[in-house]
Amino acid sequence: MSIKTDSRQLYLQVIDEIKRGIENGRYEERQKLPSEFQLSKYMGVSRATLREALRILEEDNVVTRRHGVGTFVNPKPIFSSGIEELNSVTYMIEQSGKTAGTQYLTTEFLDPTDDDQVKFSPKQINKLAKIERIRTADNDPVVFCIDKIPEGLIPLEAVHKRDSLFKVMEDYSDRRINYAVTYIEPIGYHDRIHDLLKCDPGQPLLLLKQVHYTEEDEPVLYSANYFRPDVFSFHVLRKRV
Repeated sequence: MSIKTDSRQLYLQVIDEIKRGIENGRYEERQKLPSEFQLSKYMGVSRATLREALRILEEDNVVTRRHGVGTFVNPKPIFSSGIEELNSVTYMIEQSGKTAGTQYLTTEFLDPTDDDQVKFSPKQINKLAKIERIRTADNDPVVFCIDKIPEGLIPLEAVHKRDSLFKVMEDYSDRRINYAVTYIEPIGYHDRIHDLLKCDPGQPLLLLKQVHYTEEDEPVLYSANYFRPDVFSFHVLRKRV
């Protein structure tokens, strides 16, 4: 096979060819791709061109490359959402047709750190409720959540009876979360979280750190959510200005 008759840059053709192979079942989920030598020979391109294509495919979370082992096809994410859409994890799981669940790890009140005070500024915080949870989809662990909420906004005894903190806060304190400021970070191996989410040690996690605000711009919730990238996919619509 040769793809050089296509007028586009070669690495783009290689990307499309590998994606087609995944879509038509030639390369299955979690399967190891042929070696770089075999793929470059099959497609009639140089090893450098192939490596550039694989690099981009890895950035797009289509494949995972393991040094000294090979390149593996990632499972297609079950949940996909626009990052500009602020939905609870519960909503995202239920929209996919699966049953959302929660495993509670810790629930405690803490004195806020200086960093916490900055997050909830200009509001002054005396105590914070810290909640650690594993969110499940059909009983499979998919997200590890750390939530911090100023004391008095939700009753902790109610948290264990409901899955969505958004709804608990809205029902208890009449605070409706309207928007969030979000920072996204890729996270490498973390022994505790990878173990809790039953992830492959070579699989990176996607961390969303968010401060949630009401319509009146009151900060009411800080969350750090660690998503399994083989289950969740986020995208964003960018417009030229």
